[in-house]
Amino acid sequence: MFIRPATETDASALAALSIEVWVGTYIHDGVNAHFADYAITEFSPERFRSLVQDPDEVILVSENKEGVDGYLRLSFNRPAPVPGCHETEISTLYVQPRHQGKGIGAALMDEALKVCRERGNRSPWLLVNSENALALEFYHAKGFMTVGHSYFEINEQAYRNEVLSL
Repeated sequence: MFIRPATETDASALAALSIEVWVGTYIHDGVNAHFADYAITEFSPERFRSLVQDPDEVILVSENKEGVDGYLRLSFNRPAPVPGCHETEISTLYVQPRHQGKGIGAALMDEALKVCRERGNRSPWLLVNSENALALEFYHAKGFMTVGHSYFEINEQAYRNEVLSL
């Protein structure tokens, strides 16, 4: 495993990995057009190329001998949905399911926290779907605490998220 900053050439790999993880994690009863359209728009290669160029975004990738197997995205100057948090969000931490449990998420998190410290922020925040017990367990083990909740809205449905802060 090798952790490095993402480049524009990673955009397609990041898009494919994101769709794989997002659909596998959140879509349980078949993929309908609305969720598919969301995933294809949200996780397009063009969007990742744009994020890589944005100075308020940092994407760190985990790369094995074959390619990208995980990534973490930091978004700076992003206010939390609850008061008392710094303005740095861990927007995404995705690891391919077949590579989970190998320390990739922990290595990405450690590197991201170094980036946060370098930018003067020791306390990033993040959102986790309230039903994602594995993710909540991971973040709590890393020292994050639940500080509130918000809702992810899509297709006029709201899904509860926990707001965690380090």
